[in-house]
Amino acid sequence: MWYVIYSTDVEDSLALRRSVRAEHLARLQVLLEQGRLLLAGPRPVIDSEDPGPAGFQGSLVVARFDSLLDAQAWAKGDPYMAAGVYREVEVTPFKRIMPR
Repeated sequence: MWYVIYSTDVEDSLALRRSVRAEHLARLQVLLEQGRLLLAGPRPVIDSEDPGPAGFQGSLVVARFDSLLDAQAWAKGDPYMAAGVYREVEVTPFKRIMPR
């Protein structure tokens, strides 16, 4: 099943994000290579694809896992969690309708 991983950053998280971004992206790359990643990306603080020093307010990942527990465990192991980037992470089931 698909799961949404909706993460909210701590204030002024940009430096923390940059410090572990490569590790974070490497984990997403594995999901992509396994055909389990539908989409992933940061949520800018301002209405801009390049928010500059304003940074990001969180992230959104939609990926396939065998269970909610597996999705939660994967989210908990994110380098952004270990580095203190995320203040909160919500993992919920997602039913994909479109596109197919």
